[in-house]
Amino acid sequence: MSKIKHMRTPMEKKAKQIAKLLRGERPDYHYMRAVFSLVRKELDVVVLKKGKKLPYVPTEDELKSFYNTVWKSRHMQNVLVVKTLVYTGVRVSEFVKIKICDIDFEACQIRINEGKGKKDRVVPFPLGFKEILAIHVNTMMQKGAIYLFESIRKKPYTDRGIRKILANYAQEAGLPRSISPHRLRHFLFTWLKKQGIDDALIQPYSGHESRQSLEIYSKLSITEAQSEYENVIKRFPI
Repeated sequence: MSKIKHMRTPMEKKAKQIAKLLRGERPDYHYMRAVFSLVRKELDVVVLKKGKKLPYVPTEDELKSFYNTVWKSRHMQNVLVVKTLVYTGVRVSEFVKIKICDIDFEACQIRINEGKGKKDRVVPFPLGFKEILAIHVNTMMQKGAIYLFESIRKKPYTDRGIRKILANYAQEAGLPRSISPHRLRHFLFTWLKKQGIDDALIQPYSGHESRQSLEIYSKLSITEAQSEYENVIKRFPI
């Protein structure tokens, strides 16, 4: 005797049935979330969690090829965009908000205001980058700029604009995958980890909530920290 296969109600139909049942409750998001959490418990439905995938990190050769393409373009503002991103490891949303007044040339640091989680922090840049960055800042100030990087219309760069710049250079360099601001961020922290920099020193600059948030870089191979950063950044591949 063959088993009779249980037929489920189509999801759209079931959703309408549930909506009709709950409409009189005038539910909001939090009520619905709590109700369905309890329903899962009643039905012993296990919540499936997606495993964390390691992010793609460019190799040193890929980064060198990418940067060489940027350099050959002779577009100095784009060269500075790439170097600032890769030296500081800031998120693109933080990068586009950097103002000229946020740069401390004496300490070789940039202040990030209201980064992720609305928290402020400072990030380092190499001593060897100080001169060219100062020249750029002086040029921008003569133009009346407020932000470190602005378009010809005197508007700060956008997230999308920065991503497009990097993607175009990656394509021109013939890389197997695109280069994004976040991949440059991953490269920096992974590279610092490989140089023996402890997570506790990377954390204040990365903007991560805790050292546990940095475990992903350890798996990839990964201030009092300012001196450590300066010691190893001299060996950076670009």
